[in-house]
Amino acid sequence: MIVEDLLRVEDLRLGLAWGPPELLARQVTGVTSTDLQDPARYLQPGELVLSGLVWWQPDHPSAAALALRFATSLRSAGVAALLAGEGTHGEVPAGLVEACRVHGIPLFSVPAGTSFRAVTDRIYLRLWGDLQARSDGAAAVPETARRELVELMYAGAPAGVVLGRAVSRLGCGPCSLVSASGRTIATSPGAVDPDPEAVRRALPTAGGDASGGGASGGDLPLGSAALAIGAPGESPFDGWYLYPHTDAAAGAATVLHGLADLLATLWTRTRAEAADSRRAAGRLAALLTADAAAHPAELAEAVASCGLPPNAPLVPVVARIDGVDAPWAADALAEALRAATGNQFAVGADEVGRAVAVVVCDVPDELTARLREVWPRLQARLPDRHLLRAGVGPRGDGPRTELAAGLKQARYALEVAASAGPRACSVGASSELTSLAALVRGVPAEVAAAFRRRLLEPLAEHDRSTGGALLSTLVTFLDHDCSWARTAESLHVHVNTVHYRIRRIEELTDRDLGRLDDRLDLRAALLCGPA
Repeated sequence: MIVEDLLRVEDLRLGLAWGPPELLARQVTGVTSTDLQDPARYLQPGELVLSGLVWWQPDHPSAAALALRFATSLRSAGVAALLAGEGTHGEVPAGLVEACRVHGIPLFSVPAGTSFRAVTDRIYLRLWGDLQARSDGAAAVPETARRELVELMYAGAPAGVVLGRAVSRLGCGPCSLVSASGRTIATSPGAVDPDPEAVRRALPTAGGDASGGGASGGDLPLGSAALAIGAPGESPFDGWYLYPHTDAAAGAATVLHGLADLLATLWTRTRAEAADSRRAAGRLAALLTADAAAHPAELAEAVASCGLPPNAPLVPVVARIDGVDAPWAADALAEALRAATGNQFAVGADEVGRAVAVVVCDVPDELTARLREVWPRLQARLPDRHLLRAGVGPRGDGPRTELAAGLKQARYALEVAASAGPRACSVGASSELTSLAALVRGVPAEVAAAFRRRLLEPLAEHDRSTGGALLSTLVTFLDHDCSWARTAESLHVHVNTVHYRIRRIEELTDRDLGRLDDRLDLRAALLCGPA
């Protein structure tokens, strides 16, 4: 297939925005969808790139530079052409056309009524029709079996049916299709779904090696290992893998690799569907996180466009990855929700790249528990310094405008979980914010530190200069419910000493420990950091 063939697929209604004949003769090796500003490291030479242009900011003072940066990234990856969706901005920006002309990248427009899934399906149908035997002359999958499986996939057969037919025809032993979290997508008939933890150990890492001793390329070793389906995804969370249940004999290794390549059609279709859903969910996320409250009718329409039931209870969930600027959190959260629950959901991104999800759910605490079960397997896909965090908000049964308030609670729950440190649970829940200590943990670190200094620095300075113990006395006094006798007993001092120290604390802090409000102020300050 060459780039020019795109113009002959009439039902897609693609338009040529720029591209001379010599560039339209480029060979096409595949297709990938991305909305990253700099996607070069995730692209393969000869690929067609589909982009909804979410990264484009027409009012940005450096809009032309944004387009040039994107085109430069495509050129460095050696892509065959760019297919730009008109759904986000209504047209292909003139600045992007010029950037593609400068870098020699053919540019096609995808009308708003044409889904990326339809484009991807038609391209891969043509590519698979052109598929030839491997260069060494030994086809990994026999031609008759390949044709049969391709016909099944393009007839819309479920993944389980395709995998079952493949295993039956190729005799390669029981296999499963699995995801990055170890979730089983499909298993061949008669076989039991594999253990998610065993799958996780067999998955290739982001660097390409299997985390449990397997491999992602070359001949499959005798030990079980998961093979990547198709080209690597943009993030460690959005791929499919072929997982053989038993050791692969040397003769079956080539067949398994060929089957993994062939099943890329299924993965590509799913990826295109997810891209369409992500765009709709992104609009909902933008409405929920906007400074001005969205109109209820607009919110209801955005919820409906995500395919969510109109009157179902919805729970907001947010996620982020500390130390990663790529938008991987949305892929991670979507995979976590698929693995943790069968409920409907929509996942998009907010204005700063955090993942925002809305989940059809009756009991948020159950959702939190299921996410916590799958979270370690997702975290294992990242280096230790990159921590995956999430927050689960309350259930909203009333007007959809409640979702924005619930989303704020979910964000706060995420911050509380993050403040507990790297070894603590990384999934927080708004329902668990039931104490002053929990509430204070979500306060931004800079704000908490400043509040603590304002209230407690006079005591700390006194203790440093005199060798006194006012701070420790305050902690003990509050811990013992302001009991003079029990405080004295705990500190092993006379009760008069406690009276003297408390009076001194009150003088230095300008607080009256006989008043509840003042006691709460000092307790909150103590909770805002280490002594």
